Amino acid sequence: MALRAQTFTLAGRPVRRVGFGAMQLPGPGVWGPPKDRQAAIDVLRKAVELGVNHIDTAQYYGPDVSNELIHTALHPYPDDLVFATKVGARRDETGGWPEALSPEELVQGVHDNLRSLELERIDVVNLRIMENTETPLPELLGPLVELKNQGLIGGIGVSTVTLSQYTEAASITEIAEVQNHYSVANRESEEIVTETKKHGVAFVPYFPLGAAWGQDNVLGDPVVTDIAAAQQITPAQVALTWLLHHAENILLIPGTSSIDHLQENLAVADIHLEPDEINRLDAVAGS
Repeated sequence: MALRAQTFTLAGRPVRRVGFGAMQLPGPGVWGPPKDRQAAIDVLRKAVELGVNHIDTAQYYGPDVSNELIHTALHPYPDDLVFATKVGARRDETGGWPEALSPEELVQGVHDNLRSLELERIDVVNLRIMENTETPLPELLGPLVELKNQGLIGGIGVSTVTLSQYTEAASITEIAEVQNHYSVANRESEEIVTETKKHGVAFVPYFPLGAAWGQDNVLGDPVVTDIAAAQQITPAQVALTWLLHHAENILLIPGTSSIDHLQENLAVADIHLEPDEINRLDAVAGS
């Protein structure tokens, strides 16, 4: 079997295909401080020690928690560490995720990330767009394009987009990555995976193990669990490894506050599935 690529280019910089997502560092519901602050700091340091050079975060995780933990744990940062963050949402007093898509909010969101991470430039800033967003894409992307022209952003990504939204965004500015819901059990973004691969654009799936509210039966799917038993690995490792096999432009950002779980996630870079196992997993979403 051919060796699987271990790296991919994100906004002009090479990153390992298994990175780290900071969404699970704050407290339950991505709200408030972590239960164990030192454990969160330790897992960040261990991730970089083990070779992670792509961290995905957002100022509104917490809010104001994930970035502070990253700065405390890792600053000054290794030269090869690539940060992706996102704007377009905020947190309300009930822990909700309302839109924050005015030009002023988008610009402020970028500056908040720059300040809290203590960076002069963020490698990638993702614009979070919902399907029912009414503001035209040129108006949403315009402030980010201007910040990119100023040298404050390395690349612009889009998140939670339809194929038509991605296509329109790519006609407005160069897109560095797409972040969408995608997993072995949820292929709604398959056409976007194909398009991004065609154009050398990174695709970063969120909820790769199923959504927190139980959507997508990834870890309990009988094909996933059968292959896990045969390979003597976990169902989560099967699901993540399938993503790495599925398309060379897929980058993973599994998150955790546990070093043991971190090591389990990073191990998928060296796990290989047999062709028949991949074929069985390919068919999961249609079963």
